[in-house]
Amino acid sequence: MTTGTETIDWRDCQPVELSDILRHSSEAFYEHGFHGTTVRDIAGRVGVTVPALYYHHDNKEAILVAVLEAAIADLQARGEAAIADAGDDPVAQLANLVESFALHLTVRARLAALDSEYRYLSAEARAPYAELRKANELLTRSVIDRGVEAGAFHVDDTAEATRALLGMLQAIPRWYVDSGPLTPADVATRYVGLSLALLGAAPRKD
Repeated sequence: MTTGTETIDWRDCQPVELSDILRHSSEAFYEHGFHGTTVRDIAGRVGVTVPALYYHHDNKEAILVAVLEAAIADLQARGEAAIADAGDDPVAQLANLVESFALHLTVRARLAALDSEYRYLSAEARAPYAELRKANELLTRSVIDRGVEAGAFHVDDTAEATRALLGMLQAIPRWYVDSGPLTPADVATRYVGLSLALLGAAPRKD
């Protein structure tokens, strides 16, 4: 898909572009959790002083928000590109969207796992990220709504089905390891099948 002058290859899941501060912070948050990570630890990893760190970000909470926002903004753009590549068929759209999510959640499992840390943010800090998460949910629900309208999906409540589908996907970083038997592509294929079954779609004939 091409957006403006930028071409998004949604199947080519490269690392999310992060500054040195955000990259080192994401690693620290993954290893020690939000509460277990100190600003001094982050500064030491980056190789700067704590005051220098505060020049770029107001506090540790702002650093986590910046990491989470960078990850979900990239996920959203990749999801939109995946849907566009599927044409008008809602089943193909859903399959592409789930594949794009699964690739993100496996290839970038350490970064994706940080989504659960947002519950430790204050209500004020959490609000902007919560809006981005909601936009991603609505993107998924829009595809499911189209599938129901077309008679391709069979669910009684599309909002509940959307939450169930996303909840299933969001669990992937908790168990996926790149040294295991499944590749990201394997996981994506399996979760596309599970997602379509959850929505009552007929099995795909690939």
